[in-house]
Amino acid sequence: MRVSVVTVSDSCHAGTRTDESGPKLVELVDTSQKVNATVNVGSPTVVPDDVTAIQEALLENCKNSDVIITTGGTGFSKRDVTPEATLEIVERRCSGLEIAMHTASMRITPMAALSRAIIGIRGSTLIINMPGSVKAVKECWEAVEPVLNHAIALLKDADDGTEHQKMMKK
Repeated sequence: MRVSVVTVSDSCHAGTRTDESGPKLVELVDTSQKVNATVNVGSPTVVPDDVTAIQEALLENCKNSDVIITTGGTGFSKRDVTPEATLEIVERRCSGLEIAMHTASMRITPMAALSRAIIGIRGSTLIINMPGSVKAVKECWEAVEPVLNHAIALLKDADDGTEHQKMMKK
């Protein structure tokens, strides 16, 4: 599985703040015991909180990624436009994954209710929006990590049913 990470942040893009959540996502993917994945070279990409810039990064990464994970831009601020950018390019929503991610985070903090994160599919690429904090990235990753192998196998039409059978036995 090929994974790209996109950090959405005006201040990180401008160089006035260090991106911590993007590198944390790269680390989580690289060290995962549940997901057989490699992070694409150049990840994380850092873009400003701008619909066009976010969409361009997503579309470019769709060319060579099975999964794109964004971090940042999912809150209530007027500059938080990652969900809007994502909604314009995904072809199908993945509401079950959205609910799973929100539910897992809500168990830890009520502030998770303020995330507008979207998960959807474009072609055979799964796009996952996560909040911008390192803590939230870790929580959200733990919520989606167990199902990613099966999800990508289904998107690639490569699942012969064994992955589903393994999941049902747990």
